[in-house]
Amino acid sequence: MTVTPYREPDETEVSHPQKRIRWATHRATGIKAANKRHSLKERLHRRIGSGGEKRDSLGKEGGLQPDHTPESSDAGADDQASGRRVYFNVPLPQTERDDEGHPLAQYARNKIRTAKYTPLSFIPKNLWFQFHNIANVYFLFIIILGFFTIFGASNPALNAIPLIVILVLTALKDAVEDWRRTVLDTELNNAPVHRLVDFNNVNTAEDTVSLWRKIKKATTRGIVRTWRLMKNAKKNRKEEKGKEGDERGHDGSRPSIDTRRASVATHRESYFGNQEGIQMTPVPSPLPGQSPTNSPPLTSGPGDGDKIRGVDTKGAVKQKFWGSVLNPYKTAPDTARFKKDAWKNVQVGDFIRLYNDEEIPADVVVLSTSSDDGACYVETKNLDGETNLKVRNALHCTRDVRHARHCQRAEFVVESEGAHSNLYSYSAAIRWQQHDAKDPETPSYEMVEPISINNLLLRGCQLRNTEWVLGMVIFTGDETKIMINSGITPSKRARISKELNWNVIYNFFILAAMCLISGIVLGVTWARDDTSHSFFEYGSYGGAPATDGVIAFWAGIILFQNLVPISLWISLEIIRTLQALFIYSDIHMYYAKLDYPCTPKSWNISDDVGQIEYIFSDKTGTLTQNVMEFKKATINGVPYGEAYTEAQAGMQRRQGVNVEVEGAKAREQIARDRVRMLEGIRKMHNNPYLWDDDLTFVAPDYIDDLRGDSGIEQKTANEEFMIALALCHTVVTERTPGDPPKIEFKAQSPDEAALVATARDVGFTFVGREDDRLIVNVLGQDRKYQVLNTLEFNSTRKRMSAIIRMPDGRIVLFCKGADSMIYSRLIPNEQRQLRADTGEHLEMFAREGLRTLCIAQREISEEEYEEWNRDYDLAANAIQGREDKLEEVSDRIENQLWLIGGTAIEDRLQDGVPESISLLGQAGIKLWVLTGDKVETAINIGFSCNLLDNDMDLIILKVTDDDIASVEAQLDEKLKIFGLEGSEEELAAAQNDHEPPPPTHAIIIDGDTLKLALDESVKRKFLLLCRRCRSVLCCRVSPSQKAAVVNMVKTGLDCLTLAIGDGANDVAMIQEAHVGVGIAGVEGRAAVMSSDYAIGQFRFLTRLVLVHGRWSYRRLAETIANFFYKNIIWTFSLFWYQIYTNFDSQYIFDYTYIIFFNLAFTSLPVIVMGVLDQDVDDRVSLAVPQLYRRGIERKEWTQPKFWAYMIDGIYQSAVAFFFLYELFAPARFVTSNGLDISEYRRMGVYAATTAVCAANIYVLYNTYRWDWLMVLIVVVSTLFVWMWTGIYTSFTSSGQFYKAGAEAYGTLNFWAYVLCATIACLLPRFIFKSVQKMYFPLDADIIREQVKQGKFDYLKATDAYIPPPPEKGAPAESSNISDADALKYKAANVDATDEDLRPIYPPSVAPTATTHNPRSQNGSNSTDYTFRRSMEGLPPAHSTEGPPPTHRMSTDYRVRPSFDRARMSMDRVRPSFEQSNDFTSAAMLTRLESSHSRNSFHGNRTSYQGGPPNTQPAVMSRLRNAIRRATLTRDEAPEHLRQEQGEVPDVPAVPKEPTTKSAESGPGSD
Repeated sequence: MTVTPYREPDETEVSHPQKRIRWATHRATGIKAANKRHSLKERLHRRIGSGGEKRDSLGKEGGLQPDHTPESSDAGADDQASGRRVYFNVPLPQTERDDEGHPLAQYARNKIRTAKYTPLSFIPKNLWFQFHNIANVYFLFIIILGFFTIFGASNPALNAIPLIVILVLTALKDAVEDWRRTVLDTELNNAPVHRLVDFNNVNTAEDTVSLWRKIKKATTRGIVRTWRLMKNAKKNRKEEKGKEGDERGHDGSRPSIDTRRASVATHRESYFGNQEGIQMTPVPSPLPGQSPTNSPPLTSGPGDGDKIRGVDTKGAVKQKFWGSVLNPYKTAPDTARFKKDAWKNVQVGDFIRLYNDEEIPADVVVLSTSSDDGACYVETKNLDGETNLKVRNALHCTRDVRHARHCQRAEFVVESEGAHSNLYSYSAAIRWQQHDAKDPETPSYEMVEPISINNLLLRGCQLRNTEWVLGMVIFTGDETKIMINSGITPSKRARISKELNWNVIYNFFILAAMCLISGIVLGVTWARDDTSHSFFEYGSYGGAPATDGVIAFWAGIILFQNLVPISLWISLEIIRTLQALFIYSDIHMYYAKLDYPCTPKSWNISDDVGQIEYIFSDKTGTLTQNVMEFKKATINGVPYGEAYTEAQAGMQRRQGVNVEVEGAKAREQIARDRVRMLEGIRKMHNNPYLWDDDLTFVAPDYIDDLRGDSGIEQKTANEEFMIALALCHTVVTERTPGDPPKIEFKAQSPDEAALVATARDVGFTFVGREDDRLIVNVLGQDRKYQVLNTLEFNSTRKRMSAIIRMPDGRIVLFCKGADSMIYSRLIPNEQRQLRADTGEHLEMFAREGLRTLCIAQREISEEEYEEWNRDYDLAANAIQGREDKLEEVSDRIENQLWLIGGTAIEDRLQDGVPESISLLGQAGIKLWVLTGDKVETAINIGFSCNLLDNDMDLIILKVTDDDIASVEAQLDEKLKIFGLEGSEEELAAAQNDHEPPPPTHAIIIDGDTLKLALDESVKRKFLLLCRRCRSVLCCRVSPSQKAAVVNMVKTGLDCLTLAIGDGANDVAMIQEAHVGVGIAGVEGRAAVMSSDYAIGQFRFLTRLVLVHGRWSYRRLAETIANFFYKNIIWTFSLFWYQIYTNFDSQYIFDYTYIIFFNLAFTSLPVIVMGVLDQDVDDRVSLAVPQLYRRGIERKEWTQPKFWAYMIDGIYQSAVAFFFLYELFAPARFVTSNGLDISEYRRMGVYAATTAVCAANIYVLYNTYRWDWLMVLIVVVSTLFVWMWTGIYTSFTSSGQFYKAGAEAYGTLNFWAYVLCATIACLLPRFIFKSVQKMYFPLDADIIREQVKQGKFDYLKATDAYIPPPPEKGAPAESSNISDADALKYKAANVDATDEDLRPIYPPSVAPTATTHNPRSQNGSNSTDYTFRRSMEGLPPAHSTEGPPPTHRMSTDYRVRPSFDRARMSMDRVRPSFEQSNDFTSAAMLTRLESSHSRNSFHGNRTSYQGGPPNTQPAVMSRLRNAIRRATLTRDEAPEHLRQEQGEVPDVPAVPKEPTTKSAESGPGSD
């Protein structure tokens, strides 16, 4: 194979983010980004195109994208050469060979290496990386200075030990981590695969091994052999200890394990070289008789078994001839065979055979499979954790290539696009010369078939439920999509670490000043001739005063080096590591369902978690469970389904309804309806595939109507609806044997599986696929539907269609998608009332927090389909611009649709989400939700999870003209509410204001408007507006927009951000935020792999942030301050001594003191404080979340605090030295033998002991939690200086320090000095802390006092994950929930009767907790009254035993509790939201109706109801969205209601459509 490299090096990639929307079969289109994202964490399946909220590729797009890249169709036809050509049994053209005949193209080896080091490069490369740390460079410089004796270092080798220890420990850690990566790489590279050998692959030259590679290989083998010898020696020593019996048997099993593991890490050539080649697969040949010795039979045309086969009865279509790449007249030696080989030996152009459960070694195009229809199934669990199976199909022209001999006779060329990162897009074509199998004299002709992502198996996937697959390798190694996308996660550093650099710089300046003073003083001193040195000294080291000053400067660097302590970095690493261990070990963040604890992945940012001001959260799968349950539907204008959703409970709670009582009654009613529905299903059809526990769609009236109780029309509509759900999908069935059998569906998304599962539950079971046909069991009868085309979802289409040939021969297009897309493609001037009813029902479903989509269909004539299919095949065969062309062709057929109905799926909130959000809000954290869901759904989820409340004005930002000026005008208008103009000064003020905004406003914005609002010209105004709102909901946003919003807040407000999500589309914002949290859930592990912390549920975030984050931040801030302090007290004690030595860099301390001061004397107390200190315990931290605000305001670590500790250290160092000076200045003390102890090393014993005592007790002062461990560490560390001095000075090896301990400790003034000096050192700090806690207490001080008073003792008796606050801790003495909330019911005009009998009052007479809304729109018709007839006088229900009535029965008398509850709760809460009619589904759909179809061909459409064109059947003229909502105009309302509503203005009713005579005759006219 050869490839011409891309010729547009100057062209850059431009980001073209597309709008995303979430729905049932959501897949992703990648977003082009300037920075490579971690796209291997994304979902891996797309057919024609895909995109959406939970399935967005975050990779850097290349290849054939709709945007104008060099690889796209817009780049011109010459881009054909920008890809690669792979030749199979076709000679390589001369133009693609060099002068020596070798291929010009060079392809990546399939051997990959993710390890950072090799055995040869480890030491130099690791040292290079370590010395990128400026602190290490500084310490190395100090050590180098110490080797020059002129600078006075007494023991330079000892001085190098701390740095050596740091370098060695870090190197060992890096080596262990890299060794693990190396082992994984080696196992992967040597994994076995069956590759075709003895086959001439013309695309690659012989692999030549360079001298450097030989050296590396030899080094690696040597190290591995050494490692094996060490392991064998250790094993032999164990065996020699005499283990016998079971133990010996146990040990005896180990050699095989060791041998196997060792072989993994070694060269596997010998292993694979001994494998016997195989001609065929071990599995039986799929079709005996079709695999003769020479070639398969081609009498009926190649690939005959894979043509489109028509249907069983009527309307058979002409079979399509796909052709075959096999040359029946080619003679081949038949020497090729499939042989087990290593992954690393796979090359571009190889044939490989894969077996079930094997991993894919490279990007492979599927040629044939064990399945007759060419299908195989792959799982992307190794990529992103998803376990949903994806379908991949073999090419039609290669399905006869099933054995090694066939591979030798197949002649074709693959023209492929170049390697790029988009996991969901691939375009190529296979070209071959088609031969006539019957007549060898007939000239051959060229044929071509397109290759798409549907035919490509990506490296990293696993083959499932497929016996074998034969494929050809297109991309290897680093050119595979998964390796291109394996971008490095951005490196994150904690804010304290960044600010610490400045403090280190400050200390460098102080150090330089101290050394400069030393150099100047010493130089001046040596220049004088009136001092004693001119008589007694025999010259200086430098020989001149200036030189002496320079020497003194560098000697001072060594003397005062602890001013920038190397031990600080060691201590911080230890503290953060232990903090991460405690977070991982916290059982309160352990999710038992997944066996998943909170897992820190970045250990160095734990203190950032304690300063989070903004949290950005995904909704689906993060706030919700991402377990989809089909709850409701609207079919032919009739609403079905009983459910009590959390969003609905939220609406009722805002009305003052006791949701506990209401919810219990609703669930009881739903349970009764569930039993009734199951009975109805069993009576109508004993569905063997229905499992009672799996039923989520509770609608007994649906079964009644399906049986025909409401007439033949509704019965037909219900059947058509479920057939559409059973046919329009891409799910894979999994049958579990049993009695009865169980069929489960593996779908691209949980939404799609829920739709097909509901159709199964009510008797329309998708059983499986047979070639190109779907088998559906319709109420006990198996039917076969031929799939002609599948037009899948993408981000711009927002819909999916399936073109099906029905059993009666008709061709029907079924389409499901977003309501806006479906409504715009309906037949103009048809179904007007049905559209209004369905639109209102969908709006109401969305307000209940349900996810909605529309279902429509269209019948297509044979002629139209044939013409369209030709264009579709041309578009599908295009290599350049295929997606754009397919989208254009698909758009032509998806119009003139006939609306069937809509669906509503619930994605329930996770446990504890409302309480967690409320708790985070109390802590001062602002939570923004960034989701791809519809606006109404997001708003209601916002209400149900406490993100929004009844007192908020909802500010809606919505533009339709894509004009930035329109957005700016809206922003200016909204900013005036807060008195802002959007200036730079206001933004600067906002950066310093960390107070949470009052809960009065919330912003709702969609993706289209957000794209404009993020423009640089208006971004500041948008940010300031969001800053003044308590909550922000960004709906229908793409992953790039999520990351852009996070970046806007992070950089614009200079605050710390946290992003939390669960899917691949959340990776961008997780990596963009300061702290990224991934939730291990249904969406896979993409977010988890890219995150800094991984948790099992959203509620664990509260404990991670409010407990561990706050603790970590406070601990680290106090630790760093104390570390600088204790080094200041030590270093300045040396500095004060230099005053009396003319700054000649003389040590007052013994050198061992200098080494051990940070290593042993004072290190442990400050580390233990950083790991274990607590101001309040975890329960109190959650009960009083306001304590967290100190972290948001960054008050624990500030520059004033740093300088305060520095000044305190300078003061204490002066006390330690000058007390000593005053002690020795007036007189000298002598020991018992008369020797003087005024020698400087013995003076150092005094000063060092006081410095250590003061430093350790100072740390104890600053520690909140005095437990036995902390006190023990402080005492032991302090006593260690006495112990070391006594022991070390007892040996003569201590030199002049000999007996210093005994002599100093034997004098009384030593003990008096230590006592007085220590008290004097600590007294100012003691006074300061006492005054502060008594007169200026912090919040934590007050809470600690209340804890001592017992106000939080109630927390010991509660096991709640989120403890109640103090005022709610004690139970009420006498509480009756029902009585206490009775007034709430009265306030809402709700009586205590049974829910089924309670009437629905008009909103005008049903006061709510808020002001009455004058424009309460209870339906899309904006009518003012909602009236429900009581149950009195209802006609008796028809007996289920008798035959169904033949007339159309009115359904307006039906009791629908769930519908009634939702209708009663449609109060729209706040006027500001009501007045934004554009954001209601019904109002929006009214504007969109048939807007697309009006510009399309409009022929006569005969409805399935049998009515003539443009004529509504009888039922369509009824306002069926009543109770099924009897929605009445004012004139039609009962008299007593008209009297009570005298002041409400008239609102005209929506004009009713012209109806037929039969429609006016009443419900019985059918």
